[in-house]
Amino acid sequence: MDKLDIRCYFSDMKDPRIDRCKLHLLEDIIFISIASVLSGAETWNDMEMYGKQKQEWLSSFLSLPNGIPTHDTFNRLFAALEPKEFESRFISWVQSINKQFEGEVVGVDGKTMRGSKGKDCKSAVHIVSAWASENETVLGQLKVDEKSNEITAIPELLDALLLKGCVVTIDAMGCQKKIAKKILDKEADYVLAVKDNQKELHQNIKDSFRFLKPIDQFQETECDHGRIETRRCTVINDLSMIDNANSWHGLQSIVKIDSERIIKATGETQNEIRIYISSLEPDAEKIGKAIRKHWGIENKVHWILDVAFREDSSRKRQGYAALNYSTLNRIALNLLKKDNTKIGIKGKRLKAGWNNEFILELIKI
Repeated sequence: MDKLDIRCYFSDMKDPRIDRCKLHLLEDIIFISIASVLSGAETWNDMEMYGKQKQEWLSSFLSLPNGIPTHDTFNRLFAALEPKEFESRFISWVQSINKQFEGEVVGVDGKTMRGSKGKDCKSAVHIVSAWASENETVLGQLKVDEKSNEITAIPELLDALLLKGCVVTIDAMGCQKKIAKKILDKEADYVLAVKDNQKELHQNIKDSFRFLKPIDQFQETECDHGRIETRRCTVINDLSMIDNANSWHGLQSIVKIDSERIIKATGETQNEIRIYISSLEPDAEKIGKAIRKHWGIENKVHWILDVAFREDSSRKRQGYAALNYSTLNRIALNLLKKDNTKIGIKGKRLKAGWNNEFILELIKI
């Protein structure tokens, strides 16, 4: 297969099924799964229905030795498939399709799949994802263990990614010395939000902005979504008031973002102050824009997964089904984002369902 063909990254995964129960080839199941999710499928029954409706077309390039798998077959496979292997293949595929952008902002954030919590489940599945702003792709994801939190999952996810030359942005949960060091070890820079979970650091930075002179400032104003928002980024590189500053590997800048939003309809004014630390040199424009781009993971990933893919409504709870289905959703989202057609995600999914050639173009067969 061509290296651009997504099937070559998943076809040789370890198959969890018993040999005597393998009526369908793994690569056929994976392809139908991806194609059906691209076309709007949300359940295992949807996958079976898609396959049956498209069977004649699918049989022109898939083996399908026993026809289309049933919904139970899809469910059993993805409930048993080892998620870390599936995710590692996903990461390898993403690395093969992405371009290298110096200084690309990679936002890291967590999302809970609320529908995955059932009566017999201890908690809903929580996933940490990384989003590349210039490539507009999900770089990878990792499940947060039930007895752990994002602090332990983030370094493991970072380990799996190619981050050289990137700027990694993380919210306050990721403001940890080990995470800062891990990012530098990956030859990247960091911009980490600081809140009261780092109480001493938070206070030190606030004191610095009270008593020390900024070295650089950048301001921008946007008029959108019925509001006027002005953001001012102020940077200080004098770390004299930061206790044990050297313990934060690579720390060069402390940052304050002052935001003012005016709601056009009511005239209401909202003000917010956010604080960050960064390994970047004190360039207010560069840091301010990196912080702004971080929100892409919320607006262009989490929101779309909830609204267009209805991920929060999913009730897949057997075995690894919820986690593996989330990987399928992110594969589909990346493929749809790579298409330059000037229509929304919902429109592209409709087009994929109606147009077989569009599916092949997306999956690069």
